[in-house]
Amino acid sequence: MTPDNLDAALIRGARAGDPGAQRALVERYRETVYRLARSATGDTEEAFDIAQEAFVAAFAALNRYDPERPFKAWISAITLNKCRDWARRRAVRRFIGLPMPEQAADWIADDAPSAETLVADRSELAAAARAIAKLPASLKDVLILCTIEGLSQQETAMTLGISLKAVETRLYRARQKLMVFLRGDTEPRV
Repeated sequence: MTPDNLDAALIRGARAGDPGAQRALVERYRETVYRLARSATGDTEEAFDIAQEAFVAAFAALNRYDPERPFKAWISAITLNKCRDWARRRAVRRFIGLPMPEQAADWIADDAPSAETLVADRSELAAAARAIAKLPASLKDVLILCTIEGLSQQETAMTLGISLKAVETRLYRARQKLMVFLRGDTEPRV
């Protein structure tokens, strides 16, 4: 059975209320959804919560799912929407002064590099996460889906509901802005 056929069968089962089909869909896409949420938020704990919210929302809206689109693109779009909701809530918390979730790069695997390498790697990762966080949502979403999640530009266009040309342009602009942020320049270099 092809992956698309398997998805179609699982979706039919989930729509019919089969908890086994729902579990299978979660198992199949939980890593993708979690990675996307973690990439968008930079927060491992929040990413778990967002992933759960995304699956709950997906199952609640499963009757609106268009089987002509890949399920991965659909669940990715829902996840990005949940990440945007999280960012809005975070902005409100900052504005009114509530405590923020811890921001850390603790999810890096430890394969016993030297302390200096660890510090440098974490510093570079934190700088990259800060640079990605500075990007406007329209550029950040495209960059995360194409570069971090490995979606093709066509899949990214379908997920975000934009044209392929818009994906290409946004990806180029996101990479240019990232280079500027990471170098600390004020103007992009040619």
